[in-house]
Amino acid sequence: MSNSQDYLTVSALTQYLKRKFEVDPYLGKVYLTGEISNYRPRANAHQYFSLKDDHAKISAIMFRSAFAKVKFQPEVGMKVMVVGRIGLYEPSGSYQIYIERMEPDGVGALYQAYEQLKKKLATEGLFSAAKKPLPRFPKRIAVVTSPSGAVIRDIITTTRRRFPIAQIVLYPAQVQGDAAAPEIARQIARANQAGNFDTLIIGRGGGSIEDLWPFNEEVVARAIADSALPVISSVGHETDTTIADLVADVRAATPTAAAELAVPVFNEVMLQLNQDQTRVFNAFQNLVQHDRQRLAKLQASYVFTQPNRLYEGYLQKLDFLNERLKQAGQQNVAQAQQQAQRVVQRLAQQTPIHRVRQAQTQLTNLQQRLNRGTTLLMNAKQQQLARAIQSLDLLSPLKIMGRGYAFVTHDDQIVRSATTLAPDQTVQIHLADGQATAKISKVDGGKTNG
Repeated sequence: MSNSQDYLTVSALTQYLKRKFEVDPYLGKVYLTGEISNYRPRANAHQYFSLKDDHAKISAIMFRSAFAKVKFQPEVGMKVMVVGRIGLYEPSGSYQIYIERMEPDGVGALYQAYEQLKKKLATEGLFSAAKKPLPRFPKRIAVVTSPSGAVIRDIITTTRRRFPIAQIVLYPAQVQGDAAAPEIARQIARANQAGNFDTLIIGRGGGSIEDLWPFNEEVVARAIADSALPVISSVGHETDTTIADLVADVRAATPTAAAELAVPVFNEVMLQLNQDQTRVFNAFQNLVQHDRQRLAKLQASYVFTQPNRLYEGYLQKLDFLNERLKQAGQQNVAQAQQQAQRVVQRLAQQTPIHRVRQAQTQLTNLQQRLNRGTTLLMNAKQQQLARAIQSLDLLSPLKIMGRGYAFVTHDDQIVRSATTLAPDQTVQIHLADGQATAKISKVDGGKTNG
């Protein structure tokens, strides 16, 4: 049996293997190519991911200081070339590569970063935003560039030659290196804060894409986009287009071209002014001459020579209107008279006199008819009365009694039948010339004593 001291611990073995990795001359600096896998970006932190090919995979770590120098945005599936060392991570016992530099495989890192930023800013609309126009006659021009380069000298020389009254103010900045982009952006903001400039020029001379890279940084692009001053970008040469060129309001191929775009030629401006002055003077003379001719024409018109002609037409028109008014008045009066006559005729036709006369005639007729009717009625009534008197006379009991007739009453009641009488009754006998009292001694056919 072996002694337990012959056995290694896991930690001891891991430390031994780690030491082997560290001292191996072939693992101290490894050039590796592979496809990025398991990448999850972490802001301002170390980055952990894997590199793989068709048959194997290795864990990778890139510390924050090294990752900050990467000019492109890594993505899952992107094929990259890395430089680093191989080490062993003791807690898990796994080996990994500590990456120091990384760039896309087949495409330069700067170009990859350029295309990614260009796509991002284009999506945000920085390239298609409305461009600010350049002032035609700037008084003060700010220039952001290196104080020692040929750019500022070319701009000053060209400006003095073309438009010497313009003032050039330099805002010095590094135009190359890692610190250049933040400094360029800061100087752009300072020129805007000054508030007394008309135009801003940024630029540098030509160079490789690495030399021009500060003008491809996002911080510079956003500083140009935020500038209230119109920006002329003069970076590199005609064949080199930077992000700054795309965001700027105007792009110039060279610093000299930038100055030519920023200012006009003073002599040409003066010549143009002289020409404009001559044109204005000639135009003014033509206007004055034209107005003088018009004035002379107006003065020679009949308005001034024969002013009475101004109102002759009105007088004639007034007479014509007066005549029309007179005719219209007469016509209105005639129409009114005719209308009044028609009304009078209608009133005459509808006057109550005729109706009164007709009523009087009718009343007379009725009175006559009434009188005739009354007379006839009186005559008829008189005849009727005479006949009634005659009939009454014929029927009068007095007249009958005058012929010897009498009537008998008992207790003021007429005795109509003998049956109502009884012997010894006292009755009154009424005669034509008086009455007598009699006593019934015997009644024949009436009441009997027995």
